[in-house]
Amino acid sequence: MSRISLPRQLRKVADRALLKSLESGLEIVEDQLLAATSHADKIAGASARHLVEAGGKRVRPTLVLLAAQLGDPTRQDVLDAAVVVELTHLATLYHDDVMDDAPTRRGVPTAQTIWGNSVAILTGDLLFARASQVGSHLGQASLTLQADTFERLCLGQLHETIGPSEFEDATAHYIQVMADKTGSLISASARLGIVLSGAPAEYEEPLRVYGEKVGVAFQLIDDVIDISEAGPSGKTPGTDLRAGVPTLPVLLLRKAAAAGDSEAQSLIDFIDAGLEEDAKLNEALVRLRNHEVAERSYLEAKRWADEAVEALEILPEGSVKNALAQFAQAVVDRTN
Repeated sequence: MSRISLPRQLRKVADRALLKSLESGLEIVEDQLLAATSHADKIAGASARHLVEAGGKRVRPTLVLLAAQLGDPTRQDVLDAAVVVELTHLATLYHDDVMDDAPTRRGVPTAQTIWGNSVAILTGDLLFARASQVGSHLGQASLTLQADTFERLCLGQLHETIGPSEFEDATAHYIQVMADKTGSLISASARLGIVLSGAPAEYEEPLRVYGEKVGVAFQLIDDVIDISEAGPSGKTPGTDLRAGVPTLPVLLLRKAAAAGDSEAQSLIDFIDAGLEEDAKLNEALVRLRNHEVAERSYLEAKRWADEAVEALEILPEGSVKNALAQFAQAVVDRTN
């Protein structure tokens, strides 16, 4: 297995000492992840390691390590917390893939396509349990944060599955789902880096806000990528659109149609008629790209990223603050 490298958004950080510290920490975390997913049981070991060995961006553990630079990043508790957040993230992926019936993840077949739904679900549960074991010594504040985050992850998935209530604003509901499903764990990652490194306590709240907003921006830009032309990411344009997955451009389009926009209504009718044929999907994508909702969706993602950077104002000037800001801004410029 190739070694994990830093998320692309941080590879151009100018401070070489900071980069070296993050890379060294991430190598230790990777070794601990492999150890944490080792099981005497043959099936459990294979399924638990499946996504770890497939690689990934390791955004959440990297943010633990980056935030910890404001204190002492070499503490073992910091490294353990980085393992905890990645195990938690991986657990949610196993469950998500079952619910979405996804065929691949990170370039490999998903667990349920290899071992079936039951094993995949239980593997996700197993990873949640292992995350709790690894983090059991981190102290009451960390344990409470982990439990609260786990609850939000579950509620976010539940609310996404159920959808908005009859009188609830669909866009507001969607943003809250993104905050719960993605923002909560990214926020927890940054907060754990502060708490467990012994950094000044007044940095925790800004990092909480930062993580929430970065998480939402991260998901919203995925929606923009879904309707964009094919790029370096290799993602197939229109995957979510064809599957009928709610995304911000379509939600904004429905709102525009309800407000009397005839062009939006025409496009909604076209989408709702079904996009199984490639020609129809391509036509829908072109029309979406040319509608104002495409630009509005990008600007909304950028607004969340900008607000994440604003939340960092209290942090001391220097390479850590600059790296956090660079990461937030790079999120909305990404192509993968």
